Amino acid sequence: MIPPAEAFRRIAPALAGILVLAAFAAGAQAIAPELVRDLALGENDAKVKAIAGVAASGDGGALPLLQALQDGEVQTAGDTVLQVRGGTAVDLATGKAIEPMPEPREEVVLNNRVRRELATAIAALKLTSEDRATRLAAAMELQRGADEEMLPAIRRAAEREQDPQIRGLLALCRATIELGSQDKTTRVGAIRALAESRDPNTRTLLLPLLERNGAEFAEPDSDVRAEAELSLRAIESRLATGEMIGRVFSGVSLGSILLLAALGLAITYGLMGVINMAHGELIMVGAYATYVVQNLFRSYAPGAFDLYLVAAVPVAFAAAAATGMALERGVIRFLYGRPLETLLATWGISLVLIQTMRTVFGAQNVQVENPAWMSGGVHLLSNVVLPYSRIFIIAFAAAVVTAIWLLLTRTRLGLFVRGVTQNRAMASALGVPTGRVDTYAFGLGSGVAGLSGCALSQIGNVGPDLGQSYIVDSFMVVVLGGVGQLAGTVYAAMGLGVANKFLEAWSGAVLAKIALLVFIIVFIQKRPQGLFALKGRMADA
Repeated sequence: MIPPAEAFRRIAPALAGILVLAAFAAGAQAIAPELVRDLALGENDAKVKAIAGVAASGDGGALPLLQALQDGEVQTAGDTVLQVRGGTAVDLATGKAIEPMPEPREEVVLNNRVRRELATAIAALKLTSEDRATRLAAAMELQRGADEEMLPAIRRAAEREQDPQIRGLLALCRATIELGSQDKTTRVGAIRALAESRDPNTRTLLLPLLERNGAEFAEPDSDVRAEAELSLRAIESRLATGEMIGRVFSGVSLGSILLLAALGLAITYGLMGVINMAHGELIMVGAYATYVVQNLFRSYAPGAFDLYLVAAVPVAFAAAAATGMALERGVIRFLYGRPLETLLATWGISLVLIQTMRTVFGAQNVQVENPAWMSGGVHLLSNVVLPYSRIFIIAFAAAVVTAIWLLLTRTRLGLFVRGVTQNRAMASALGVPTGRVDTYAFGLGSGVAGLSGCALSQIGNVGPDLGQSYIVDSFMVVVLGGVGQLAGTVYAAMGLGVANKFLEAWSGAVLAKIALLVFIIVFIQKRPQGLFALKGRMADA
């Protein structure tokens, strides 16, 4: 007796052949025999007309045959049209299998025009698919090559389509086709329909109607031109709104990055009066700590890789805080009240940290991969996409600022830090361990710098020179906001971020940077204390 597994293995090829024959027969019966002959044996014009007729029918059952024609599986033997796959052939006029396959057979030749029409027809028939991704891809394909013959299929698909994105694409495709109509009413209706579009490419369809050929308009009909002008204004207004939203979001995103980079400096410089030129390298330490955690998860817990960022946040804080506390204990403690020496010493330490990272990780940038839940973005408008990575950084910056505010205003350590900042001698006389508070405060500021490095690793590569890009901007934010004022740091970071993005759109990145520097110089000349009054250790001097 033959085992069941062996029996199935023997009959599997026969079953597969039966299924192929059934699919061939279904595809053949979906198209009339005369259309089948035109598809295979007709001239190019006849083939194009036959393809358009099949697409206009909207019969999804014809899709396998058109796909076979595109894949080169349709052949002819004299006047007989065959669909051949492997060693199986089906007569497309009758839907019956032919054995043995006739010889000789010829391939059906398709020129570029026919292939374009075929691809468009296949896309039109795919609009009947149950799969959303298939329908979306088909709608996008139709936008590139649909003609008036496809309008019936597009109208039917738009009427039954429930997905708003696909329905919008079909409406745009329909209006684009009708714009080329000879009927004035149809064209005006298409122009009005285009006015509701949120696609930036719609402008390119309307602009030619308003162009001039010498003294005359390219579009002779004044009514059509008037409708085109109204629709164009509506589209440009909508796009301008989208661009404004995009600039504001980009500005807030940049402001959040500046805030994360400057928040630690607001503590070490603003509250403690230490000019720490190694602050950028503490950001770099946090970024490399994130890179190390990523690699550990990839090697030892690949199934939980998307959670590595959750573990990297405390690790980046701890690594940068430990580095900062060691820096304060070993160097800065002996230089309080000597700003020039502190500046030179921390600058030298920054060079040491950069070279250390080059020795350990190499001089080339390393890549930190985003978790899957940070990929993609929110499509707010057609020309506005809000990346999840930037949204995460904005939320993360808000959480860090809230945590620092609570720590400084609601905890014993925060009370000690504020007391030492306002009057060191009085705090010491009341029993506050000022030396220990200095170390903790410097470690806190350094840890926040590490958190900013963790966040920055999600939007760019990590390298030894990462911190150098943010040290100047960090000092600008702290000085503009007011030394010793965390609220001022928040306002300054957000203001500079948004202003920078709007200036970039107007004058370019380089001139925008110059304009901001000039503004800060003039502002500090008029108001040396910054946005908020100066408070802190330096205020006693």
